[in-house]
Amino acid sequence: MHERKLAIDDKNITKHSTKVNGQKFKYTATTGTQPVWDEEGNPIASLFYTYYQRSDVKDSAKRPLVISFNGGPGSASVWMHVAYTGPRVLNVDDEGYPLQPYGVKTNPYSILDVADIVFVNPVNTGYSRVLAGKDGEMPSKEQQKKMFFGVNADINYLAEWLNTFVSRNNRWRSPKYLIGESYGTTRVAGLAKELQERQWMYVNGVILVSPTDIGIKRDGPVKAANRLPYFTAAAWYHKALTPSLQQKPLAELLAEVETFTISEYLPALAKGGFITAQEKHVIAEQVAKYAGLSVEAVINNNLDVDNSFFWKELLRDRKQTIGRLDSRYLGIDKKVAGSSPDYNAELSSWLHSFTPAINYYLREELNYKTDIKYNMFGNVRPWDRTGNKTGEGLRSAMAQNPYLQVMIQSGYFDGATNYFDAKYTMWQLDPSGLMKDRLSFKGYESGHMMYLRHEDLRDANQDIREFIKRSLPAKGQAAKY
Repeated sequence: MHERKLAIDDKNITKHSTKVNGQKFKYTATTGTQPVWDEEGNPIASLFYTYYQRSDVKDSAKRPLVISFNGGPGSASVWMHVAYTGPRVLNVDDEGYPLQPYGVKTNPYSILDVADIVFVNPVNTGYSRVLAGKDGEMPSKEQQKKMFFGVNADINYLAEWLNTFVSRNNRWRSPKYLIGESYGTTRVAGLAKELQERQWMYVNGVILVSPTDIGIKRDGPVKAANRLPYFTAAAWYHKALTPSLQQKPLAELLAEVETFTISEYLPALAKGGFITAQEKHVIAEQVAKYAGLSVEAVINNNLDVDNSFFWKELLRDRKQTIGRLDSRYLGIDKKVAGSSPDYNAELSSWLHSFTPAINYYLREELNYKTDIKYNMFGNVRPWDRTGNKTGEGLRSAMAQNPYLQVMIQSGYFDGATNYFDAKYTMWQLDPSGLMKDRLSFKGYESGHMMYLRHEDLRDANQDIREFIKRSLPAKGQAAKY
């Protein structure tokens, strides 16, 4: 009988060459699975990974290792793997829209010139799967949730898995970097502390791409106010602002809106129902102007315009909706009426190109053959979000590790994890301000996956490259204050 089962512990190596920033070099790609063990040493899951190593490196102790995770939770590593930092990227146009034939092409901006990369797929994503127990029975849904599917369970088992991976591949002496996108930022923020405290593995840098709140609260008036700079960016992109605002460069305009948001909009929202009618109208006029909406729409929402309404309302007169994860994308709904779009225009577009590309690439270029289905999104729910103190964990890891630096990357047109929330999280991460010189922010004129736009693929990879170089200590530079 031919069973459709995952190989618990295997690997396949292929050899390749590429050209990055005009420099040619060879590299190997290792695709494989590596077990997750329980405390008794029994395999309880196996994770699929892809590991890229530059071939001409003589001293791996000086060679950085970037450990890459996507988010969801429940998302495979496919997104950053074949669209951002890896040696091969999607066949898409310069703005990131799908092209046929589907597939991949050389990434001329990959960070593989300066660092090796491993793309990790958590349980139930990609080809990674839960395994049956010693009795041949699969663990119950509740048991799986306890083992894998929650903020802290996820961090705990992945830290153990990384210890094994680093040991097997002789990378203990290498400078290490964690990069996560979306929910992956919660994951890597937590891993920075877990690796340091439980695995005694210290990292040089953490890169947060389109970050979540990482356990730092942004509720109430803050949550409402922080949306406005993103609204402005999206409206600016679609030329929905007044001529006086539309003609301004985006960076200049956003700086103006950020100042208004913190100095005037947030205090007004904090007054709630006790704001005076006159002040409410003045604020509503300014919010409407910056968001490309009518004053009536802002007033009717009590100054608190939610995302779904904005995605539906901004271009209602054009009978179009805008995307959630990337508001450059346009959609059309069954009805022009309503308060939210029928679907996420950008995700439909992305799955169009990503799904065939990763299945082709792994099988035909990296020669990894399996009948297991590649899960773009896996079943990991219900996800246990209790006890999320990952931001505080990251702060603590930074305080205890003078080498550790953090960079945030955000797209201005991302409505799911908006860029101003990311800035706010960075400001609140270390209230003392004593480590702010080790925190940095980079913004891009694109969305959640900013790297899909060719110009930002180049710039964002270069920002990572410079971050790595900046966070590598000089010869003889000790980790001390």
